[in-house]
Amino acid sequence: MARSIWSGVLSFGLVAVPVRLYSATEAHEPTFHQFQQGTADRIRYQRINERTGAEVEYSDIVRGADVGGGNYVILSQKELDSVAPGQSRSLDVKAFVDLEEIDPIYFNKAYYLGPGSDETTKTYALLRDAMSDSRKVAIATFVMRGKEYLAAVRADDDLLVLETLFFADEVRDPHSQIEGLPGRATASQQEMRMATQLIQAMSSPWEPSDYRDTYTDRVNELIDARRKDEEITPASVAPQPTNVTSLIDALQASLDAAKAGGSGGSSRSASKSSGGKSSGDGGSAGSKATGQRGAAKKSTTRKGAA
Repeated sequence: MARSIWSGVLSFGLVAVPVRLYSATEAHEPTFHQFQQGTADRIRYQRINERTGAEVEYSDIVRGADVGGGNYVILSQKELDSVAPGQSRSLDVKAFVDLEEIDPIYFNKAYYLGPGSDETTKTYALLRDAMSDSRKVAIATFVMRGKEYLAAVRADDDLLVLETLFFADEVRDPHSQIEGLPGRATASQQEMRMATQLIQAMSSPWEPSDYRDTYTDRVNELIDARRKDEEITPASVAPQPTNVTSLIDALQASLDAAKAGGSGGSSRSASKSSGGKSSGDGGSAGSKATGQRGAAKKSTTRKGAA
């Protein structure tokens, strides 16, 4: 069984439910090391005291906040923990909201939230089932690894899923980041109709297992080919932007291909066809990771949990 990465108490009102937090996703990118170009010499990083030049053990390192003028306030982990002793082991529910009220841009990372022990499964199940029946999501805060998190806790089948959220001041205003955002499209009625038809032709149910990290597959193939001193076919270049004067033709060709089963399912077909080429077990886990992120707008109704 997986080890929990955090344990504490989920509290709402006067009810406290011991819980444990587990990773819900995992990455499958190949691991690269750094070398000096033209040699087989590994690059190593060390923690060096800039005054003495001596290497420093990680256990001897503390953090300091820059307060200007070359001065720092040095803080130990014990001092940092002392400012919020309860929060480091408390998942404090602030409110219950409708999932649809949360803009997906606020969702960050998904975790599984399990019971704290065998003796606490009853209260855990009570909270899970009550949230499922009321179709509500708990908004809570907690501290983990020296950082406070905002989180959404929702019922999903027979467990609770916790998704960390960005705080409001962490989400950038798009209009301050992007210049020249267009207003309502000035396209012709024919262009708008064809674009809408293309979207409808390419529409399908959301199936996480239909999609795969094909770039990682290609990188693994490249590594294997280089190991065997074989050649590999380069990937195709990115398509050129569609010229405005040829937009109608591009839309019509895309619509014809989608109706014929070409463009509409091309990305999903490619991801399925590459599924057997991956090294390791990346397929199922990668699909699970995709599903967790997409679950942001999923209903909180459980499907047959006891």
